[in-house]
Amino acid sequence: MKHLIDIMELSPAELDTLLDTAEDIIANPGKYAEECRGKKLATLFFEPSTRTRLSFEAAMLELGGSVLGFSEAQSSSAAKGESVADTARVVGCYADIIAMRHPKEGAPLVASRVAGVPVINAGDGGHFHPTQTLADLLTIRREKGTLGNLTVGFCGDLKFGRTVHSLTAAMSRYAGSRFVFISPEELRIPEYVKSEVLAPRDVPFAEMRDLESAIQGLDVLYMTRVQKERFFNEADYVRLKDTYILTPEKLHRAKRELCIMHPLPRVNEIDVRVDDDPRACYFKQVLYGKYMRMALILLLLKEAGRI
Repeated sequence: MKHLIDIMELSPAELDTLLDTAEDIIANPGKYAEECRGKKLATLFFEPSTRTRLSFEAAMLELGGSVLGFSEAQSSSAAKGESVADTARVVGCYADIIAMRHPKEGAPLVASRVAGVPVINAGDGGHFHPTQTLADLLTIRREKGTLGNLTVGFCGDLKFGRTVHSLTAAMSRYAGSRFVFISPEELRIPEYVKSEVLAPRDVPFAEMRDLESAIQGLDVLYMTRVQKERFFNEADYVRLKDTYILTPEKLHRAKRELCIMHPLPRVNEIDVRVDDDPRACYFKQVLYGKYMRMALILLLLKEAGRI
């Protein structure tokens, strides 16, 4: 049985299949409206979420299936001390596939070993967020026409940003990828990303502190928020939270074809005036995420022999 815990578990060929399926869903929604009739998706969200949880639910409903689950740990038996493994075993008796978000790294992996049904990692702490990466890849491919030979800039919280880690890993497999990591010293990209993801593939990258200096050379700019929930010291969060704010003025130096992305939620790192710029793609990203999750649910259920 196949699960999706880490984006790197998917081969480039599997990624292409998912992307092509999502494109077909966009073009022919009626073709897929009954694909999951009679099937149930369980959304086990031990951590707050709007986009990811509702995107999974919308994806399953638009495939003709149904949804059950919970949206916070306090409304589950975790509040009574039940382990992740036991929760997964129980829910696997009720559902055909599980999407799990958890604040602890590795929790979805634990669930996948015992659930008895496919498990999708919907975000585990500061570790991985593979379905957001699928949404990101579809956004880039539709907006830029390719996933190769692009310079991608990541700006903001690169230390705790699981979306940054996952997308860097996925994009590093496409020929001609280059990365620019823009952050304060305290929130730099982790060493393991450089040593385990970029170095083995000899992928070029640069680390910078100034967004305005970096922006003119980018094909894609991926903004992130400084995540208050990842900090142990609130003073550090307050000091760093407004380090980078993208404004229309800063975009004057950017390419006309720049693709501006953000995994959301946004706090104030992108000025709302940027929303009207044709280069702003972050709300398209949300929509594309639904289509990629539809494609993923179909793939995993088929591989599990459940449809």
